[in-house]
Amino acid sequence: MTSSVPSSGSQFLSLHLLETLVAVLPVRDENGAPKSIVYGGAERHMITSQARRRAERVHTRNRANAGVGALAGRGTGTRTREWALITARELTSEHGWEPEEAVRTARAVIEATGLKFGDPGKKTVANLTKVLLFAPSDAGARIAAHIEEQAGTVRAWADEYTAAQATATAAAAAAAAKKKAARKGAAAAQEEPHGADGAEGGAESGAAAEASAADAKLPALPAATRAAVLTALAPRDAIDIALYGRFLAEIADSPNVDGAVQSSHAFTVHEAEQVDDFYAAADDAKLDRKRNPKPAEKTNALDFLDAADDAGAGMTGYQSLITGTFYRHAVLDRLKLRRNLRAAGMTEEEAEEASVAAEAEFVTAFVDAFPEAKKNSTASTGSLPALVLAFEGERPYNYAAAFQNPIDENPVGGGGEGPAGPAAVRRLLKHHAFVSGRRPDIKAGRVLTYDPQIDELLGTLKDTGALTVTSAEELTA
Repeated sequence: MTSSVPSSGSQFLSLHLLETLVAVLPVRDENGAPKSIVYGGAERHMITSQARRRAERVHTRNRANAGVGALAGRGTGTRTREWALITARELTSEHGWEPEEAVRTARAVIEATGLKFGDPGKKTVANLTKVLLFAPSDAGARIAAHIEEQAGTVRAWADEYTAAQATATAAAAAAAAKKKAARKGAAAAQEEPHGADGAEGGAESGAAAEASAADAKLPALPAATRAAVLTALAPRDAIDIALYGRFLAEIADSPNVDGAVQSSHAFTVHEAEQVDDFYAAADDAKLDRKRNPKPAEKTNALDFLDAADDAGAGMTGYQSLITGTFYRHAVLDRLKLRRNLRAAGMTEEEAEEASVAAEAEFVTAFVDAFPEAKKNSTASTGSLPALVLAFEGERPYNYAAAFQNPIDENPVGGGGEGPAGPAAVRRLLKHHAFVSGRRPDIKAGRVLTYDPQIDELLGTLKDTGALTVTSAEELTA
């Protein structure tokens, strides 16, 4: 199987982006605070690559499903713990199964394939896999179709499987109870020696029951059904799995995918600037009472309590917000993308066509997608990049070193570099011109801006090593 990048292009497409964000909170740590790193001796705000990659992946999937963009109508993936429930819904809605039987059968089939599920005693997680599984979006429908096609065989197997599972669970519970009783008996025996023989016998009995539960054998999933589930869960033609990869350790014979996209964490090019914003949420009912007080003749001696309650907000608190100019970077390995699609079953011609489309959508998502946390209260998803730099090379190139020294935003006449946005653009392009003069494999540099001030600045810069373009589509050859 051969896969190669187009003869007109290099293996790697490097993307670099500068964006200025004001009073936002795209990601938080476990305490609800903004994430940060220390770089160049200064604390910087950070937006994790995980948050960015998810935003880009979902952006690509939604456009494809809506029939928009280069990947319109192509297969995409879904990452979820709900594959048993999705399969059960297909069995119920498309094949007329009873909901309870559909869920029980779907869970048994997927579990017997190798995926572990939550505690059966907890309804909220009983039918959820313990890990997120990134698989083609139609995987549930495919599994349901096979179950319906082999309904007689699968139903008989599922009944036997669930019965054996219930027996094993009951035996394990009994063994645990006996083991607990044995421990209590042993403790009592230390105080009363004559009870030792009974305690020892209880311990042996509990151990025997536990061993019996451990030895219980569940019937194997029919080979044809297991093959159908593995085929449904395989990456197949899901473009976003080929781009971003997936890892599934629980099923040894279900292929993992080393993604073609590498992403860095975004960080501010200057020291972190954070504000703890105090907020007060109004209680409409309180304010209505305040605006429309009771008539004097209807008041009583305890109404002062209501009056005190009406004073102030319904809820108060703090939220941390960050502001700054961020640098972020990603690279697409074109050769890896083609190999992933060929490994998923595409012909070389199909893989080439899909790769070109996937590259165009990857660039669009890198420019347009944004994490949705706090989007309603900060309008963060409306942000546009100040600058995007794209170029090709025979290896990835990360320009984070251009911002190791944090930008000093004091006026230029006062020893600083001025506002971070324009200063970062000058640094990034100067860095690129310097590197590309020493690395002959770098070629086809292109820059895009959505900021008129930056556009004017680009007109004054010389030897940037990049051609100015006016759309994201022009960033990739």
